Amino acid sequence: MNPRVLVVGGGLAGLRAAEQLRAVGHTGSIEVIGGEAHLPYNRPPLTKHALVAGPDVMTLMFPRRASIENVRWTLGRRAVSLDLDGSTLTLDDGSTRDFDGLVVATGVRSRRLPLGDGGGPAPTLTLRTVEDAMALHRGLAPGARVVVIGAGFIGCEVAATVAARGCTVHVLDPLPAPLAGVLGPELGTSVRARLEAVGVTFALGVGVARVRSTPTGYAVHLADSAEAIAADIVVEAVGSVPEIDWLAGQNLDLGNGIGCDGELKVRRGGIPLANVVAVGDVARFPHPWFGQEIRVEHWAWPTDLARRAAATLAAGLGAAPALASDAPFTPLPSFWSDLPGGRIQSFGLPPLGLSDVRLLEGDWDGECAVGYHREGRLVGLVLVGLASRMIDYRTALIEDLSAVVRSTG
Repeated sequence: MNPRVLVVGGGLAGLRAAEQLRAVGHTGSIEVIGGEAHLPYNRPPLTKHALVAGPDVMTLMFPRRASIENVRWTLGRRAVSLDLDGSTLTLDDGSTRDFDGLVVATGVRSRRLPLGDGGGPAPTLTLRTVEDAMALHRGLAPGARVVVIGAGFIGCEVAATVAARGCTVHVLDPLPAPLAGVLGPELGTSVRARLEAVGVTFALGVGVARVRSTPTGYAVHLADSAEAIAADIVVEAVGSVPEIDWLAGQNLDLGNGIGCDGELKVRRGGIPLANVVAVGDVARFPHPWFGQEIRVEHWAWPTDLARRAAATLAAGLGAAPALASDAPFTPLPSFWSDLPGGRIQSFGLPPLGLSDVRLLEGDWDGECAVGYHREGRLVGLVLVGLASRMIDYRTALIEDLSAVVRSTG
């Protein structure tokens, strides 16, 4: 028997899932279905040098490993519905695919706010795909007026990049400091100062009511104010939404991504399915280190999850031994961001510890290590600079988190 596996999602998660399925011994067919017209490519450069130079998808593509040369890629097609009882997937061109195993790897799309006329989307740009980056790049002439709605990592990276291009940049956010919702106000205030030093202007503690077209560009109207900011380009960087519409009607847990068990089996009616797993940004699963379900949108996350999901699916299809039940799945969330003043590296889940933030080393305005605690226990760590100390701090965090599992196991 050579089970047929469909991987729905043509980004990094889909690529890593296909690679890992081959690595664990799956010899049956694999088809990867991707909504974009490109093979998987690296997204982080889209807010940085690729935005300046103009994104070239060929240089951003991940290398193809020999192990997946016989994987079929169906690109520019999106899944629109799933029939788990019939093991059938329907695509946006009306075609269908039958499967024995399914990998959900559709990731996320950019969130859009109802800022346009009539409460619809506004005439703004987002930054998720290479086409998004190209559209933004075309307008980045020196002196262009750019408004960025949202002061998270994407918003701050875009702001720093376009300011370096000689554009006038305003960043708007309802929180009191950039990145306050993920790193806390202390570190957020430091990031603000670094971005202001390169020419970025912030309007914080304010919301946006509406964005409208004008004869000379756009007007960004602030909430509870008569003020409007004139712009040539408006970028929305207000987070993301899991791509799960195609999974509706199947009694799946779709409250925040797709709910899975600790082996990444998708739950249907609360029962894990042996032949359906999820990988990447869309997957939500219980993490023993944090004592709750988590869903993470970090660059390295698809690789971590693909290893476990591929082994789980191969075992469910009879292509590999069952996983050891005494080996809990405990990947460490991590990401980095290159902003003016030094690289920011995050490990664990700092947002869980925003009520107890401690400066562990250095100072807020320079290189530093910051710990995030919940109930007195370290749950997240952020380094600004301090590259030589990264391994020590990362190891200490893993030891602290692992101790919780040992004490309750």
